[in-house]
Amino acid sequence: MKFAHFSHIWGKPGMTPHQRYEQLWRELQACDALGFDYGFCVEHHFRPDESWMSSPSLYAVGAGARTRRMRIGPMGYVVPLYHPLRLAEEIAIVDQMLGGRMEVGLVPGINADYFKPFGLDYNLRKSPTLEFVDYLRAAYGEKQPFSFHGDVHHTESAQISVQPMQRPHPPLWMMSRDPQTLEFCAAKGINPGYFLVYPRADAAPRYRKFLDDWSKAGWPRQPNIAYCTIVHVDETDEKALGVALARAARAYEGFLPPPQPGETFESRVREHAKKFIGRGEPGASEIMANLFDADYLMKHELVFIGSPETVANKIHAAAQAGLFNVFMGEFNFSDLPEADLLRSIRLFGEKVIPVLRDYEPF
Repeated sequence: MKFAHFSHIWGKPGMTPHQRYEQLWRELQACDALGFDYGFCVEHHFRPDESWMSSPSLYAVGAGARTRRMRIGPMGYVVPLYHPLRLAEEIAIVDQMLGGRMEVGLVPGINADYFKPFGLDYNLRKSPTLEFVDYLRAAYGEKQPFSFHGDVHHTESAQISVQPMQRPHPPLWMMSRDPQTLEFCAAKGINPGYFLVYPRADAAPRYRKFLDDWSKAGWPRQPNIAYCTIVHVDETDEKALGVALARAARAYEGFLPPPQPGETFESRVREHAKKFIGRGEPGASEIMANLFDADYLMKHELVFIGSPETVANKIHAAAQAGLFNVFMGEFNFSDLPEADLLRSIRLFGEKVIPVLRDYEPF
C-alpha cells in the first residue's frame, strides 16, 4: 500500500491564512520525514468558511520547496475553470520545479458555486475534463508547435516553452466512482479513487470491473486506487477517541452549502443528502445524512480513529472491502490542536505505515 497526506486546507478559527499555510508546511515536512508517499490538496473556491486552497499549483510548489521525496499534486485541478493551454503550461512548469515529483489529479468540479463567478456553465463540466487528457498528451508530444481540435478544446499551432520533466507527462488521477468515467480511466491509464461519502461496499464491484478493464487494456503496471477519509492516531484508543471523535463528526461541515436565513443545520444536511439520491446513489445519501453523527461514523468504520494497531487494522479491513491500495488520510480537521495533529502524523508514519506497507489488496 501507499500513503498520502490529504488536505482540504480547512480555514481555522483564530488563524490567518498565512498561519494556516505555515502549519500545512509543518505537516508535510513531518510526513516527508516519516515516509509518506504523497501530499495532495483540493481546489475549492469562494468559501472563506471552508477551504483556503484555490490554487493547487501554488500548493504543489510550496510543498515541493519544503519536502525532498514525497510526490505532490492537486486532487485535483477543476479542469473546466482553466483554459487548457494555460493549464498544460502550468503543469509542465510545476513538474520541473518539483524535479519530476508531480502527480496530477483532474476533476470536473462538484460544486456549481465554483462556476458562476467565472461565468461558466456547471452542466458542461465533464466533457472538457475528459478531453483534456488527450489535449495534454498532444501538448506534450514530440511535434511542436502542436495543434489540437477536439469537441471542446481547440488550439492551433502553439509551442510549449517548458515540457514536463516526467515523460510523456506526470501520472494522472481522477477521483470518481462513475462507471463511465472508470471505463475512461482504465482505457487511458489513469488512477481513480473515492471519498468516504461513497460506501465501500458499493465501490468494490465498480472497481473490480475497473481492474478487469485495466488488465484488458494491457497497462504494464498495477493502477493506484485511492480512498480518503479522516484519520487520527494516538497512544491508546481511549485517548484517540477523546481527542478526535467529536471533531471528526464536525470535520466536513464545509461540504454543506452556506446557511440561509432561518435554515437549521439539520435541514441543510437533509437537503444536501437528497442530491445523492438524484445521482442514483442512495448509499452515499445515507452517509451524507449521517456524516455529523459520531456514533454512525464509528459503527460504519467511516473514520479511522484509535491506537496504531486499531487504525492499521481498520485500514486493512477497509482496503480489502473497498478495493483500494492508496490511503489518503485527512489528518488536520475541525479545531484539532497542532500538538495532537503532529503526534497523530508521527504515530501513523512510525507504527501504521510499516504494518501495511507490504499489504496488497488486489
